[in-house]
Order: sequence, then C-alpha cells, then structure tokens
Amino acid sequence: MTAAAQQTSPRGIAPASSVAVWSALWVVYVVWGSTYLAIAVAVETMPPLTALGTRFLAACAVLGLALVLRRGPRALAVPWQELRGAVVVGALLLGVGMGVLSLAEQHVPSGVAALIVAIMPLWVVILRAVTGDRPPLVTWLGVAVGIAGVVVLVGPGSAGGDAAAQRTFWSVAMLGSTACWAFGSFLQPRIRTPRDPLLMSFYEMLTGGLALTAVGLLRGEHVTDMAHATARSWWGWAYLVVVGSLVAYTAFVWLVGHAPLSLVSTYAYVNPVVAVLLGWWILGEPLTLGLLVGGAVVVVGVMLVVSAERMARRR
Repeated sequence: MTAAAQQTSPRGIAPASSVAVWSALWVVYVVWGSTYLAIAVAVETMPPLTALGTRFLAACAVLGLALVLRRGPRALAVPWQELRGAVVVGALLLGVGMGVLSLAEQHVPSGVAALIVAIMPLWVVILRAVTGDRPPLVTWLGVAVGIAGVVVLVGPGSAGGDAAAQRTFWSVAMLGSTACWAFGSFLQPRIRTPRDPLLMSFYEMLTGGLALTAVGLLRGEHVTDMAHATARSWWGWAYLVVVGSLVAYTAFVWLVGHAPLSLVSTYAYVNPVVAVLLGWWILGEPLTLGLLVGGAVVVVGVMLVVSAERMARRR
C-alpha cells in the first residue's frame, strides 16, 4: 500500500462491469492481506530491512522500466518540489512504516501485525482533529473502539519471558510506525508531489528501498546474506515484488478510476481478516481468544470510522 493509492481521487468514475470491479477488488483484498504472510516468510531467513529494501528497489526498477518504455526517456522527470514531496512521503510510509513492520514480524504473528496496522485510519482522524477539523461523534466512537481492540492485541498472549517482552515491544513500535504512515498519508495532499500515481509510487518505492537497505547495512545486515536464504523465503520475497508491489497496486489504481471510493476503502477492514486467516492456515499461528476478540474490536472500530467518514462526505 502506498500513499499515492490512498490519496488518488478521480474527477469522475469511468464505466466498468461489476465483474471487472469485483475481480480487481478481490485482488486488493486478498493480495494486500497476504503480504503480511509473505513478509513473515521472507524474514524467516533473510535480513529484514535488506529484504524489504531490495523488494522495493526491484519493484521500482520494473515499474520505472515499464514507464520509460511506454512513455519515453523523460517519463520519470518531475520538478524538484514534487520529487522532494515524494521522498518525504516515501520515507514516512515505506521507510519507517514498512521498516518497523519487517522487524516486528520476527516477533509478532503476521495476523496480529496486520490488525495493529489496520488502526492507521484512526491516526488520520486524530491528525485531522489536531489541525482544526471536527470529525463526527461516530468517528470518535470508532477511534475509541479501535484503541480498545489494540490494547487487547498488544498483550503478550501465551508467550513468556523474553518472547513476551519482544512481542509487546514490537507491537507498541508498530503503533508508532502506523502513526508515521498516517502522517505521510495526511501530509501528501498538503504538499507538492507527482500527480501521476504511478510516478508517485515509483519515487516512494525508490526512497523506501534506498532508506531500508541503507539502515539495514548500518545495523549490520549484509545483502550477501540473502544468498543463504531458503527457497521458501525467496518465494515470499518474489511474491512481495511481483504480486504485492506491482499486481495489487495496479489493480488498486484501476479501481480508483472505475469504482466508488466508498467501495474501494473497504480494503481497510478486509485485509487484516485475510492476514489472520492466512497466518493461521499456512504458518500455524494460534487463533487465541485475545486475538479473536481484539481483532474483532479493531475491525469494528475501523468500520465505524470508514462508514462515518463516508456518510459525512455524502452530506
């Protein structure tokens, strides 16, 4: 997920068949929800920051090449002010947001991580209120419900000792990283950035990829360590590059131009459900009572916020 995807809004919705719309929507539902599983598999034997950094650099290279071949050698040229804005947003979303997530998934189950990340819309509401906006009461109710669910999720569960401490620490760290993600999404329409969502995505991934790889090297990771990763981790990495960064994003960009944003925004509470089920099915992550209750509460909170904002826009 990128800020360009979240903030893109068409002037009008082009006609499309319901089959095409729902096919693309299910790609976003399943693929973006499955990326949490893919990250967990990739970082099993790969250095986490380097794995995510090279993932974005590889996807960026493919996207950049496609843009140049389609639009010509100046396809990637943007004014300096727009480039600077894209770098800031990319650093917040992919650098901090995805960097912390990759480190956290070494200690936090992928399903729990997805549910914690799902509170991002709640941070956006808080940022709006701080800057003078007045969200409706139902929106604030959703924020309160979502926070209550996170309190349940952040607990260590059945883990003990150092494992419990690590899980709690990284769960809290993800709360901070989702705040950075929300701030980047909130900031993007208020600064100059590339108006073309594909260009915005290119420079976001370039910034995030360089930042994550550089920080990974500084903390002692080595790119050569990826050569010793298992085939399972390489499949996870390849899935993130091809399916997560290119296929799903392309589907989302198409959806924004062909479906109501109120429908597209439902990914915010479908993705974590998909992540929890895949983590349980493929990785054997436990479906504890705390996870089910906390996850359900978080999803209800996000649904309240999304629904309240949709009704407010209609008014």
